[in-house]
Amino acid sequence: MIRAGVRAILATEPGIEVVAEAGDGRQAVELALRHRPDVALLDIRMPGTDGLRAAEELRRVAPSVGLIVLTTFSEDEYIARALAAGVSGFLVKSGDPRELLSGVRAVAEGAAFLSPAVARRVIDRFEGGRLSRTAEARRRLAPLTGREGEVVALVGAGLSNAEIAGRLHIVEGTVKAHVSAVLARLGLRNRVELAILAYEAEAVARDTAADPGPKP
Repeated sequence: MIRAGVRAILATEPGIEVVAEAGDGRQAVELALRHRPDVALLDIRMPGTDGLRAAEELRRVAPSVGLIVLTTFSEDEYIARALAAGVSGFLVKSGDPRELLSGVRAVAEGAAFLSPAVARRVIDRFEGGRLSRTAEARRRLAPLTGREGEVVALVGAGLSNAEIAGRLHIVEGTVKAHVSAVLARLGLRNRVELAILAYEAEAVARDTAADPGPKP
């Protein structure tokens, strides 16, 4: 349905022709190689190969194709990854349809185009490389399990193993095992480095007040 809507918007604009449609990132790469379009419009969330992986692959095998990513998400890590992949346009699905048309035309002409919402986030947060550092930190933490992520967030907040155990209602030995496993997996030397990584990823637990336990 979304793809049909996008096609309908593009079809209203003189000079723009949709030459192919793909249901996933792998098919998008294959069709782009076959048709060599001026612009490939990629949804970030697709089955199998997602839009960002497809963008990285297209930048490698078809560098002449202009790349735009379309998403409902405007989180920093997506913006940073898209820019690192060589994407020239970044649009949010909730934007004005005119942004889609302007973005396609701009990228086809070799320019860059960011949705105003995305541009505002880049301007606000791209200070001293913070955007890329946050994205990299989140990428490193992404493979952790849910429980490991909770432990990391509490380590980042400065809680001890005993305090974390009380907070998560598990035994202290389990917390120690989680911390050791995370340090080894991420190649970190100690809890300080882990806390810094949690801070850079903005994954620090904010509410660390004592858990009052279940209410009667």
